[in-house]
Amino acid sequence: MLTDTRTALATILIVDDMVENLTVLSDLLSPAYSVRAVRSGRRALQALAEPRPDLILLDVMMPDMDGYEVMRRLRAEPTTADIPVIFVTALDTAIDEERGLALGAVDYITKPIKPAIVLARIKTQLELKTARDRLRNENLLLEAEVSRRMQENILIQDASIRALAHLAEIRDPETGNHLRRTQGYVGLLADALRTHPRFAPFLTEQTIDLLVKSAPLHDIGKVGVPDHILLKPGKLTPAEWEIMKTHSRLGREAIELAERDAECPIAFLAIAKEIAHYHHEKWDGSGYPEGLKGDAIPIAARLMALADVFDALMCRRVYKRACSFDETVSIIEQGRGTHFDPDVVDAFMLRREAFQNIAVRFADSDSRRIHQVARRCESTAPEPASPGST
Repeated sequence: MLTDTRTALATILIVDDMVENLTVLSDLLSPAYSVRAVRSGRRALQALAEPRPDLILLDVMMPDMDGYEVMRRLRAEPTTADIPVIFVTALDTAIDEERGLALGAVDYITKPIKPAIVLARIKTQLELKTARDRLRNENLLLEAEVSRRMQENILIQDASIRALAHLAEIRDPETGNHLRRTQGYVGLLADALRTHPRFAPFLTEQTIDLLVKSAPLHDIGKVGVPDHILLKPGKLTPAEWEIMKTHSRLGREAIELAERDAECPIAFLAIAKEIAHYHHEKWDGSGYPEGLKGDAIPIAARLMALADVFDALMCRRVYKRACSFDETVSIIEQGRGTHFDPDVVDAFMLRREAFQNIAVRFADSDSRRIHQVARRCESTAPEPASPGST
């Protein structure tokens, strides 16, 4: 049984206005290649559709559109720019050859042609093209594999973050969708501030992505707080409150251990550490654990501070009822310049409706009804356990 091998042959397009030249070249190349021949530059451009030529033999001196113009148009189109072109012409001066090569031709053959030279140069250029195509395909496969592995690593990283964050959530079951909501709130604030002069250098697209990824780890240190304090429904004693506050330090230390185990610096862990350690600092310096003030508080922690307090106010806790949205907004506004960075509060006010949408969409099951009836907050908790303080 005979096998059709024509599809394996390289396709060569010959462009020349002289029938005699086309015949000579076609007869020479047909035994080894699939040959197509046209008599003008315009027809050459029309002949670039399938089957796409693997190489073009292009005459220079043609009426209407010369070879140089054909060459310019080939190189101007991304779909044809990589087709190797050999000029075949009676022009034999160095200037003519330099001009052709400068336009992007891979070789320059002068007439009258010498069959052995033509075949050798065509073979060389087709082998180079095959090697380039193979390298390009291998690079594409490599890029696809790298992209696949990066996506896989991102999924593993995200799953690991969620798993770590849920450790704290398991210890404090009343938080429900707290992680998802605070992630959304932080993302809204970062997006609103990304062009602000004070925040733009930090809030790049990459940093915002890392910040949102890191946000769920803000309370990871709660795993180190004893249950009788973390879940206590009543007032915390001064001694218990001091223990409760250690969760920010414990969170930082846990993330530092993860950083030490890593073979190289991991950006999201650095941001997560700042958030966990400093998200209870206040703009006026009255927060904890270090009493930082103003711009000394890392930006990531300033955003998390507002997001965390907003969520705490909107949700029912063992020590308090949920605040209505309007009252929550009022409390946030009152904290402008004392608890919160003024510009962060301004960003919140611009996006407050989006905050409310996230609060409702991801509300805990027992909170949906509370949000709908907008019940006023009953401040039954002591100062140490006030909304957002833990």
